[in-house]
Amino acid sequence: MSDSAGYVTTHILDTANGCPAANVRIVAYRIEGDRREELVDISTNHDGRTDQPVIGKGSLRAGVYEIDFHIGDYFKARGLESATPFLDVVPVRFGIDDAGEHYHVPLLASPFGYSTYRGS
Repeated sequence: MSDSAGYVTTHILDTANGCPAANVRIVAYRIEGDRREELVDISTNHDGRTDQPVIGKGSLRAGVYEIDFHIGDYFKARGLESATPFLDVVPVRFGIDDAGEHYHVPLLASPFGYSTYRGS
């Protein structure tokens, strides 16, 4: 097992409109017990990706992480959601076994549903 050479990326696709989800706020955390340590607060670019890894080399170690996708604001800005969105912040909690690997955590979202998986 390597330490600190790996990183985490993401990509958000708007499945309601068939396009990348631009300008979505993403906050990533390291989870230790009941404590969440914020690592980054960034937004997606025009391609639904971040311009840098969500969790970069040197910050990744084995353990539990969470990415909060603020998708409700995105759909409200597009006029696809009411004042109280069905999905607001989508938290994805995942584990890292090998801090030397690349982990990709994509989100496919519509105003009323989402899915995720470990991508490549």
